[in-house]
Amino acid sequence: MTLKRIGEFGLIERISSGCLFRPERVIRGIGDDAAAVTTTADETLLLSTDMLVEGIHFLRRAVSGEDLGCKALAVNLSDIAAMGGMAREALVSIAVPEDCGAGFIEAMYRGMKSLAARYHVNIIGGDTTGSRSDLVISITVTGSVAKNRILRRDQARVGDVVCLTGYPGESAAGLYLILNPVDGAADFFDHLLRRHHRPRPHLKEGQWLAGSGAVHAAIDISDGLSSDLGHVIRQSGVGVRIDAGCLPVSTFLQTFCDRFECDPIDYILDGGEDYVLLCTVSPDAVSGVSTGFEATFGRPLHQIGEIVAGSRFKLTAEAGDTRIVSPKGWNHFKKELTDGE
Repeated sequence: MTLKRIGEFGLIERISSGCLFRPERVIRGIGDDAAAVTTTADETLLLSTDMLVEGIHFLRRAVSGEDLGCKALAVNLSDIAAMGGMAREALVSIAVPEDCGAGFIEAMYRGMKSLAARYHVNIIGGDTTGSRSDLVISITVTGSVAKNRILRRDQARVGDVVCLTGYPGESAAGLYLILNPVDGAADFFDHLLRRHHRPRPHLKEGQWLAGSGAVHAAIDISDGLSSDLGHVIRQSGVGVRIDAGCLPVSTFLQTFCDRFECDPIDYILDGGEDYVLLCTVSPDAVSGVSTGFEATFGRPLHQIGEIVAGSRFKLTAEAGDTRIVSPKGWNHFKKELTDGE
């Protein structure tokens, strides 16, 4: 069986069994945004790791060292955010090819340090080695969350309202501009490029949602809404119905799609690398949660659909037509590798 045939998540399912030899303290192991391990009666330790490989997750020629460092740390912090946690420490390991100068690596660390300072994360060590061809960055982040506030992928319930903390699709539009250079500059280009190069982990939003007591499941949008929401419904044993008219389309994404004659819904469903949070909220509490979220963060919590019985992902168009959505976001091994995750 080839990796291309089974894909990233098929591989994870095959290797995840039999990994726990002291399971009594493990709340969540393989299969969520971060692992969760009990440390005290009240607090849970979160651990997450991500690897960025040149030519797969980024193009060195198309990104500054500072932007790359910032993004490499941000994608790890986003996993902590999806569990409702507070980020604590980071370990950074890099494999550096001969054609990558010290200045680029120093700039990369400046980017990491600037984001670490913003969220009070300590960079406490790691490893440095050589590489034959490509730059590789692997970061492990620890975090903590109260035991009764941890957010998981597998807790969505029928009737829950599905919500987003931001605007997905913009990072994918930024990636398009990187891979398809166009003549002429536009104001929205810079915004979309920043969204791709410097995603913001929604740590404070994750902590707030966990503290509300009304959120049942959560995940960050890293592989695309169709894939990541698919993880939630599969692990929770439920289905979902999304209203296409409720999907939040930013003015920047709409302007991009008007310019290049594409559908913003495709970018929202399948784009990925936005690192906004998706959560499912108790229907009895969603009004109060939405009001409190907007009062706290100055922007809406977007309600886009509901969890239903069954196992399918259904998308209802504004005209009333409904279609089944299959995951088309990023999946390692199942597609040609370009600059994206």
